[in-house]
Amino acid sequence: MLPKTQLGWWIKGSIEPKMGQSALYNALNQVTEPVHVIAGGDQIGMARGGCFIPMEDKNETTEIGTERFPWIASVPALHPTRLGSREFMQTNGLNYPYVMGAMANGITSVQMVATAGDAGMLAFFGAAGLSIAQIETAIHELKECSPHKPYGFNLIHSPSDPNLEMETARLYMDNGIRLISASAFMDMTLALVYYRVKGIQKDIDGCVNPLNRIVAKISREEVARKFLAPPPDKLIEPLVERGWITAQEAQLASEIPMADALTAEADSGGHTDNRPALALLPTIQSIRDAAALTYGYQRSVMVGLGGGIATPESAAAAFTMGADYIVTGSINQACLEAGTSDSVRQMLCEAGQADVTMAPAADMFEMGVKVQVLKRGTMFPLRAAKLYDLYSTYDAYENIPETQRQILERDFFRRSFSEEWTHTKNFFNNCDPRQVERARNDSKHKMALVFRSYLGQSSNWANKGEASRKIDYQIWCGPAMGAFNQWAQGSFLQLPQHRRVVLLALNILVGAAIILRRQSLRQQGIQFRDESASIPPRDQNELAELLKPSFQL
Repeated sequence: MLPKTQLGWWIKGSIEPKMGQSALYNALNQVTEPVHVIAGGDQIGMARGGCFIPMEDKNETTEIGTERFPWIASVPALHPTRLGSREFMQTNGLNYPYVMGAMANGITSVQMVATAGDAGMLAFFGAAGLSIAQIETAIHELKECSPHKPYGFNLIHSPSDPNLEMETARLYMDNGIRLISASAFMDMTLALVYYRVKGIQKDIDGCVNPLNRIVAKISREEVARKFLAPPPDKLIEPLVERGWITAQEAQLASEIPMADALTAEADSGGHTDNRPALALLPTIQSIRDAAALTYGYQRSVMVGLGGGIATPESAAAAFTMGADYIVTGSINQACLEAGTSDSVRQMLCEAGQADVTMAPAADMFEMGVKVQVLKRGTMFPLRAAKLYDLYSTYDAYENIPETQRQILERDFFRRSFSEEWTHTKNFFNNCDPRQVERARNDSKHKMALVFRSYLGQSSNWANKGEASRKIDYQIWCGPAMGAFNQWAQGSFLQLPQHRRVVLLALNILVGAAIILRRQSLRQQGIQFRDESASIPPRDQNELAELLKPSFQL
């Protein structure tokens, strides 16, 4: 059925129009070219060349000649670089509104971060769970291989070790890391405010410019409001008293928000509140708009969406809702650049949307905080839940029934509790001796440290591909992984050896552009058959031909 409206007439030139639904699909797939739809009898066609005459008289009844066709719809070119927010891309030196989130323990690796930057995308190095020395090594490597490319580092909230949080923030400032992803924060901390405010100044035009930029990952309204507010006075004052910031920096801090951008984190892998994206993003946008009116900031705070982004459809939905950028996580872990093992990559490539569950988090174990992990092919979620249940029930390891202790030592620790405590104690003596001192006088805390040791090692076993510990792998993963696998099924991207982060990113962005152009034509009355929903992944050569001359992979 053809639409009743008509934009005008198309006068054919030397190039014949292409008729039929397949011609429409092919034209829409060429996202760098505009599409003009014409009517030819009871068919639709694609006009090429010729000229267009806008309809001046809506009651036009001129008969259609052999060289003239009704012009019924148009959609402009939509290059993937035109998606999202131009301001976000300019601020961060990007070509695409695409961010690869920081997956801990270096899963978002130096290689992944550098590869993303080379392609005009942004990735945050997964610093959480690593030592200061390991993070510093990553900084030097990125400075050497990507000195002028965009990249950032992760700063994760460490409620059990604020000194580590401060030491990490200082490391970033000392090494000129001017962009961080702040994750898992429930409130503002001294380290985060210090990073944000240090070096702030006013330019010649009177604009307040923070030296250090923050992209905050949030999923709760109350946390969003804290990042949208200026740095709190209760944390500014001690920084001034200690001489860490100047009085002028403290004064200017009241004119900026804590974050330059907020990533609304929906149902993601790792730390998550399992929020639905369709409800979360507009809520955070509304809170952002209210904060702009309240504080009158000179610059807008961008809002992006992460958690569940894995297909062209999900990306298109995010941009349709006004996301300034999108963030991917789980799907990147299955790529060759990820700092994990081939065993994990294979497990992720076999995952379905229902193959994930929540399990206790190593870094916030005592608080009952959970992370979303893969459950297919591993017993980690069940074993982690068992450890938290025992911790919640008993005040000391010795109070756990003997049969349960035997299971823990045989299957979980694979050595005695005493031996496991020695291993745990040595670890904390190196990174946080206060924990060991506390454990000497607190049997429950001692038990918690040992249980946390198992949780922490489980992700390292996965990253290293420790075959003897495969049943204990902790693999952070959200349902997006299953959605991507379903989309990639039957294509070259079904196999892990073909998955590369930029190749995935460009396929998602190009697919999103195709979907948005289809939606525009639908709104103009053009109907599609069901098969139009299929957007198969393209290989490197196809993307290069489509996106030239701006293509980078």
